[in-house]
Amino acid sequence: MTLRFHYGSGSPYAWRVWLALEHKAIPYELHSISFADRQHKSPDYLAINPRGKVPAIVDGDFALYESAAILEYLDERFADGPSLFPGDIRGRAVVRRRVQESDHCFSAALDPLLRTVLFTPRERWDEAAIAAAREGFAAELRFWETGMGDAFLAGAQPSAADFTLYPHIALGLRIDKRKPDVDVAGLVGPRFGAWMRRVEALPYLERTIPPHWRPRQDQT
Repeated sequence: MTLRFHYGSGSPYAWRVWLALEHKAIPYELHSISFADRQHKSPDYLAINPRGKVPAIVDGDFALYESAAILEYLDERFADGPSLFPGDIRGRAVVRRRVQESDHCFSAALDPLLRTVLFTPRERWDEAAIAAAREGFAAELRFWETGMGDAFLAGAQPSAADFTLYPHIALGLRIDKRKPDVDVAGLVGPRFGAWMRRVEALPYLERTIPPHWRPRQDQT
C-alpha cells in the first residue's frame, strides 16, 4: 500500500517531509490540505492528527504526525537507499543537532520577522518592530554562516538537517516579495548562499516547491 502524505502548501514542516520522501524515492500519494477551507480541522483529518496540523502520514494502518518524528520513521521504515541520518553515531548526532537548531534557534529567530511582515496587515506594519526582528534574524544567520562548510550541513550528502533548514530560509525569503526593503536576501552570507544553491540543485527539489509559490503559468 502506498504511503499517504498530508501536507499544506508553504508549511516548512510539511516541505521537509516532502523532500525526505523524494530523497529516499518512497512511493507516496500527495494529499493537499487547504487551510482556507479549514480542512486541517475536519473530522476526517483530525482522526489522523488530532492536533489539526500538517504534516501527517498514513502508512497502512499506522498514522503519524510531527515532522521530525516522521523523518525518523521514514528512515527506519524504508532503510534501503539514501539515509536521512547517515554516518556513525557521531555523524547522526550532528544531523539531529542541526535539526534541533533549525527548529528551535533558526525558526525562533525568523518567527518575529514573519509575524511583523507576512502575518500583519500592511496598515499595521511597525517599522521599528520590523527592524528589530530583522536584526535578530541577521544575528542567527551570521551564526550559521560561520559553521557552513563546502558540502551539506552534516557531510557530503544531503540529510534530514538540510531538509529541515532549507524550507525555513525559503519561507523567510518570501518576506522580500511582500516588503522588498526588508531585504532578507541581503542577510544571506556567501557560504550560506552556496549551501542553498547545493540544495536547490538536487534533482527533486523542483517537484517539492509549494504549489502556491509557483508562477501562475506553471500551476496546473
